[in-house]
Amino acid sequence: MHRRVVGLWSHRELRNRATNSLQHSSILLYSQSNNTCNPRYRNEVFPVRALMYSTYTFTRRAPDPNDPATLMKEDGVAVSSQMWIENFREPDRTVSNLTAYLRRFELWVLAYQKVCADETGAYMPRSSVTRSALEDLLALRNAVLDANYKWGARLEFFIKSPKDKTEYESLSKRKIRAILTTTQPAPFQDRIVQEVLLMVLEPVYEARFSQKSFAFRPGRNAHTVLRVIRRSFAGYLWYIKGDLSTMLDGMKVGMVIGALMRDVRDKKVIDLIKSALTTPVVTSRVDDGEKKKKVKRKYQKKRVLAEDEPKPDPYWLETFFGFAPEEAEIRPSWGHCGILSPLLANICLDELDRWMEDKIKEFYKPSTSDVIWNSPDGDADQGNTSWPEFVPTSGPDKTRKIDYIRYGGHILIGVRGPRADAATLRKQLIEFCDQKYMLKLDNESLPIEHITKGIMFLDHVLCRRVVYPTLRYTATGGKIISEKGVGTLLSVTASLKQCIRQFRKLNFLKGDRDPDPQPCFRMFHATQAHTNAQMNKLLSTIVEWYRYADNRKKIVNFCSYIIRGSLAKLYAAKYKLRSRAKVYKIGARNLSRPLKEKKGQSPEYHNLLRMGLVESIDGLHYTRMSLVPETDYSPFPLGWRPDHEKALLEYIRLEDSKTLEEQRNCLEEQGLVSPQDYISMLVWNYKRNASVNHLSSTLRSESRIKGESGLLLGSNGDSSEEEKVSAVEIY
Repeated sequence: MHRRVVGLWSHRELRNRATNSLQHSSILLYSQSNNTCNPRYRNEVFPVRALMYSTYTFTRRAPDPNDPATLMKEDGVAVSSQMWIENFREPDRTVSNLTAYLRRFELWVLAYQKVCADETGAYMPRSSVTRSALEDLLALRNAVLDANYKWGARLEFFIKSPKDKTEYESLSKRKIRAILTTTQPAPFQDRIVQEVLLMVLEPVYEARFSQKSFAFRPGRNAHTVLRVIRRSFAGYLWYIKGDLSTMLDGMKVGMVIGALMRDVRDKKVIDLIKSALTTPVVTSRVDDGEKKKKVKRKYQKKRVLAEDEPKPDPYWLETFFGFAPEEAEIRPSWGHCGILSPLLANICLDELDRWMEDKIKEFYKPSTSDVIWNSPDGDADQGNTSWPEFVPTSGPDKTRKIDYIRYGGHILIGVRGPRADAATLRKQLIEFCDQKYMLKLDNESLPIEHITKGIMFLDHVLCRRVVYPTLRYTATGGKIISEKGVGTLLSVTASLKQCIRQFRKLNFLKGDRDPDPQPCFRMFHATQAHTNAQMNKLLSTIVEWYRYADNRKKIVNFCSYIIRGSLAKLYAAKYKLRSRAKVYKIGARNLSRPLKEKKGQSPEYHNLLRMGLVESIDGLHYTRMSLVPETDYSPFPLGWRPDHEKALLEYIRLEDSKTLEEQRNCLEEQGLVSPQDYISMLVWNYKRNASVNHLSSTLRSESRIKGESGLLLGSNGDSSEEEKVSAVEIY
């Protein structure tokens, strides 16, 4: 009866009634314990207990599938790592189940953390994500899965940036019209969707991409290209340098989708990327009549910032981004794809990489009289191991071979053989680009240059130096013979002309033949310590950029001279010291001494610095050529791969059962024991010895007890003669 009645009550009523009944039952039980003699209290406790038990008969509610807390079952990094492992284990399979990963809410939370870090400049832990943000993120995911998401929304958002405090409902018509008709940054929610698509698609294609492409890929950069050129392009006479960067400006949607569908057959992902490519991007500007009139303000003399005042933005970052080479300046941006555009560009250009790999095998013609490249694939180590770029000469009959490398939309092809081979390859390349990408190229866009003229690539010049090393070898009979050899050495030097052009673009100098430093007035209102620190960061970055250049010391010393002269002119104008010579006289060669002293303090800077009365000023680095580090000539391995790919392949290999079986067979053949087997053998021997010792001690104690009992029985005359003899023997 009570169960049926209670089933009609609400959960709140049940909870309140259960609480009251518990309190009432505790009172009754307490009174019952005090009045055990009275049977009346014993009878009144029973209905209360029945009511208390009947209130807990309702079942627990099932977890809500739309609750963000229940959807986060794993860590987002673990889910992403599993995707990388699966795709590297089977790199050639056609992927058709990406929607399952698109549903994983952990990836959306991880994408939200990444975009928030880019937006706010600080990493947001998973525990710091608010409940409202998770609910908005879940609504965004559901809209993407239900095909209700629209790219480039300006006023209606599923989720907003933590920094965006704008109330779009209360905006005026003029502001709304300006938002809808002018160029705006990518919405916060678009960047989250782009990040999720990148996390889903990047593992699929990174396992398939050619090892000849190095731009817009994790673990590869311009330094990798220079090291590959130094390692593999030695001995090539003719070079074809091509600029296909017009393809990065935009491609037809059908070509991009066709390249995607070669490996991915997930309709939802393909449709989402197609809508991002086809949705128009608003790039118009406000009319001149609607622009605000500029109000002329009175001239105000700006003062130097004090130590406790906020400093300007890091100047060296913006400066070095303008110092980048031409090949790295162009970054694709297609439609609303954003950070997904470089990956799509590599997917489209991967067909060119595969075509060139086939041409490398086709053009390879080994020569029996050549001392290098005699392996079937032409990948044998060449020349001296300490000089990987050294190629010895071997007469007119040489091995014909080509090599290829691509960095973004720029390609470099090296040809070892006659110029006719390079011309034939260029003709075939023009036909392929016309048929596959509908890109019209000519001989001027793909020039053929000889190595003696110098090949410019990534602001470095590739040239050849003829060297005459002494070759020593042991002849028959043990006689050591020394003779002069002739060979070529590939030189990779930084271009001084390109360096001057970059500094001129940043207004650091003027003139070509005799460059004259110009004052860096953008740091005029910063302190001397802050200015020196910013320029030291720029110098350190330049030193790292020219790490693999043969003339690293010379080019870095030139950069240090330009920056030091620019700062000296700035300080001369700032502190009214008239000339650079007077600045160097007061501030020393590296500008580490203060140029302006405060009133009421002693001019002895070192004493004030020791007492903590002045700010420490770091002098400029690399003011002398001896302070510049040497060129990095560390050997580059032949089958190089990034560290994360090495770890993935090693993990997959160790996870395979065949690898474990091969290792066991190898150990058995060599008569060795693995550490695991050795430890297990020690443990087993210890347990066996312990059990044997325990058994023997048990038997001895039992025999001793029996012997003592037999002797006692014999002394009483109750035991037979045989038992006496056996007891004595056992004892």
